[in-house]
Amino acid sequence: SGFNSIGHMDTMLRRRHHIGHYKEGEEFIQNVFHVLFLLFSGQEKSSLSICWLQYEISKVLQCLQRKKKKKLKAQGRKSKKLAKNLLKAPDNRNHLSLWKLYAYLEWLLSNIDDARKVFDTALGTAGTGGLKSPQLCSLSLLYAQLEVELLESLEGAVTSRAVHILTKLAESGPYVPYSGQVLSVNVLKARKTYEHALQDYLSKTPVSDQDQVNDANQLVNLVGCYALFQYLTVGIDAAVLIYAQTLEKLEAPGPQKCENTGESFGIQNFPTALEAVTLLHTNLLRFHMKISVYPLNPLREALTEALKRYPSNQSLWRSYVHIQRKSHSASKARRFFDGVTRSTNSLEPWLFAIQAEQMRKKLIETVQRADVGEIHSTIPETGLTNRIIALFEHATQSENGTHCPLLWRMYLNFLV
Repeated sequence: SGFNSIGHMDTMLRRRHHIGHYKEGEEFIQNVFHVLFLLFSGQEKSSLSICWLQYEISKVLQCLQRKKKKKLKAQGRKSKKLAKNLLKAPDNRNHLSLWKLYAYLEWLLSNIDDARKVFDTALGTAGTGGLKSPQLCSLSLLYAQLEVELLESLEGAVTSRAVHILTKLAESGPYVPYSGQVLSVNVLKARKTYEHALQDYLSKTPVSDQDQVNDANQLVNLVGCYALFQYLTVGIDAAVLIYAQTLEKLEAPGPQKCENTGESFGIQNFPTALEAVTLLHTNLLRFHMKISVYPLNPLREALTEALKRYPSNQSLWRSYVHIQRKSHSASKARRFFDGVTRSTNSLEPWLFAIQAEQMRKKLIETVQRADVGEIHSTIPETGLTNRIIALFEHATQSENGTHCPLLWRMYLNFLV
């Protein structure tokens, strides 16, 4: 009975509660992890540990989204126990990616002080690789991002814990926990270091494919750290400028051959780095709009450009649907969805177009059903219903849509 109910479908509502992780399915997945764990060793075992902990974190996130406090407590205890057991393994003790996930788990469970201790311990034992160490960069970036999310405004951000973390990373010395202040001379030095490091990376030519993957990941972390540092110490425009410069450099057309060696620039054409940097850029704009007054247009433009290029990126679509909900005119978004669905085989644009219309329908129905004295307005919104059905029809006729169970289930669910 466990097999048909593994996984969950966020889009489906079953009466009052969402479909979550089933008991039998959950047991099956846990058994798979336990069995595999005995078969692997070394690097593979560490990679499996990361997958396992990420899966546990996904369940914690699900409890947070559903606002189930009791379940969150129980799930948190289980996940923490697993994280501690994984970190006890000799191979994993110095594995920064696992420490990073454990600290993130504590943060999600609102144990901010414990999470900070874990982050500080991990950074303290990580050595002095500074901006040249990919794992150290990645760890510092997440820590700084989480700290920034606690800020209510940018006033006094220059002396915040996030700036301390990013400054220490640029210094390449041993990490010292935050003591409540950041010296402005250190900030100036760090800015210079970031600037030179980014220039070096953008003009670098990777040797092998593996180097290319590592360099792309490292470049993304470096750009993220530098932009966040500029955002906190100078302002949003300085951060956006870094993203713009990086994207321009990464978008350099065609593999340009170096005249002397005949080698081609690798990173210039590395699409994953481009996509990840775009995501960092849009997320920062969204955050900035949340804590201060800032026009919507830069974010909308960045998202529409990015989605034309990466039509299957779900995070970007989520942001797009979220900002379009605030707009009273649906026609612009509809034209955009229409354009993207015509130019790509990806199914995501169809799914998000349907979701956006369903949200609009729900909104209109709640407004119409609002009690106005004695009059109860119950006019059905047929225009939107027809539009949604038309979208489903077109989506299920597309090559990928025909074979997508989720799409058919959503269609049946809507018709019911």
